[in-house]
Amino acid sequence: MKPKIAVITAFILGTAIIFIAKLYYIQVMNVSYKLSAENNAFRHVTQYPARGVIFDRNGKLLVYNEASYDLKAIPNRVGPFDTMLFCELLHLRAQDVRATLASAKHLPVILAKQISPKQYAVLQEYLYRFPGFYAEKRTVRKYPDAIAAHMLGYVGEVDRADIDRDKYYRSGDYIGKSGVEKTYEEYLRGRKGVNIFVVDALNRIQGRYRDGIYDTLAIAGRNITTTLDAELQKYGELLMSGKLGSIVAIEPQTGEILALISSPTYNPNLFVGQQLSKNYNSVANQPDKPLYNRALKALYPPGSTFKPVSALIALQEGVIDPSTVFVVNGYNTGTHIVKDHISGAVGLEQSIQSSSNAYYCHVFKKIITDKKFGAADKAYENWKQHLHNFGLGIKLGTDLAYESKGIIYPATYFDKYYGKGRWNHNTIISLAIGQGELGFTPLQIANMTAAIANRGYYYIPHIVKEIDSTEINKLYTVRQNTGIEYRHFTPVVSGMEKVVSAGTARIAYHPELFICGKTGTAQNPHGEDHSIFMAFAPKDNPKIAIVVYVENAGFGSTWAAPIASLLIEKYLTDSISRPDMEQRMIVGKLKKEPEKPE
Repeated sequence: MKPKIAVITAFILGTAIIFIAKLYYIQVMNVSYKLSAENNAFRHVTQYPARGVIFDRNGKLLVYNEASYDLKAIPNRVGPFDTMLFCELLHLRAQDVRATLASAKHLPVILAKQISPKQYAVLQEYLYRFPGFYAEKRTVRKYPDAIAAHMLGYVGEVDRADIDRDKYYRSGDYIGKSGVEKTYEEYLRGRKGVNIFVVDALNRIQGRYRDGIYDTLAIAGRNITTTLDAELQKYGELLMSGKLGSIVAIEPQTGEILALISSPTYNPNLFVGQQLSKNYNSVANQPDKPLYNRALKALYPPGSTFKPVSALIALQEGVIDPSTVFVVNGYNTGTHIVKDHISGAVGLEQSIQSSSNAYYCHVFKKIITDKKFGAADKAYENWKQHLHNFGLGIKLGTDLAYESKGIIYPATYFDKYYGKGRWNHNTIISLAIGQGELGFTPLQIANMTAAIANRGYYYIPHIVKEIDSTEINKLYTVRQNTGIEYRHFTPVVSGMEKVVSAGTARIAYHPELFICGKTGTAQNPHGEDHSIFMAFAPKDNPKIAIVVYVENAGFGSTWAAPIASLLIEKYLTDSISRPDMEQRMIVGKLKKEPEKPE
């Protein structure tokens, strides 16, 4: 009998342990029953904070918030309702509504997002007919002038990667996806709050739980003042309408970005509300890529805009001086001739004024064959470092996302391509005139222009001026020195002044603006060359540095120079004295306009 008693006892004890463990799991470990009970008794309503608003440098409102509503339901509290009426009011499909409700269990589920105030006003009259449904107030962004889409960016719903990266977010939340909205998301988003309500069996609110002592307040996001000049931005977008390209304008003395234009652009108001997904796909699929930020990402050969920097490097290295003259009639590499615009004896200032190719081939030869380096690869690396010091071929560290690095290959690239010790200045002579293995963004060329305007230094370009009166990141207040002595800028700047007064950019001349500039024509293997112009003004104590790229537009003087000149005049004088030029730039169309989304 003793073995049988032991077996029975063990069986009873085992069964008891299993029941106790199961009860412990249900009551303590498994939260689904608790959630179900709590959701039958309480409703946690998230209080979404107002997102910080965005201003231009003069206090003009660029982005603000407008009320919207998310319609939610607690599936196990949804009673019978008129599905046809519900779908008609919200423009939904019945099968989608049923599938959404069926997929959820105890937690609230969103049926319709970002309902407009007008649509919600109609829905409110019928909401009592839909038991288990309720609305939560949200906000959407509005853009009163519909400008600076690439700079401001847009806000979209979080994805799984966003949620995994930051536990602040939950499914259905919104986050900055690009531009200022993305870079300054943590400042703009604020902090969510929550209200806890007691509800009855019919899901009707009976009051606040414990008189609201466990509620938390939402904290609004912080307002941001950008460095952007809204009027200059708007004018630049007007001048670039019907064209492909970009404009970047910087205040040299601070590095503040005054205008950042990528053309074609898009209306940022398309990317809000219930039509965001549809409109995004429509814009994204346009052949001219309106979503592509050419100002920060596109890489172009700098062309002749590169010549002032070449002159400065040569002056600093001591291989030329302000009086250096070369007799030019093209430049013979031994295998081909680099053609030139002029011939005869050419000095430094005239080489910039007339944009002599051969002069800068001779300059590049002197830089790469400089005996103090002993070998072409070492001289090349020194030349490359000078370019990095101007912010070329590196990420500048701007506060806008998705900045491209640019292209300047190391000497080892040519070792691999041609063989170690088997290349020299003539092998890579195209670099002398801003062609070949070089690619820079418009932002980098604008920054380079600002460094020349400042006679040897720049501040990292940035788009935010202050955050609720808080100073910007100290990084943007530190001088970045180019390593070129101040005295070397005098002949180069003088040559750039002559470019506009009596050289290749005479079309940009204005007697009261004292513009210094340089035209460029960047070769394009896929079609017409790109028109480029970089400039700053006035010559002394400059207030604006600018670069304009117009793709497939030919010479720099044709389109880019007049557009830049008009923008400089607009910024410095707040007026335009050349209406004929302005009209020609506005009506000039260099591309087929894509169809606009509805």
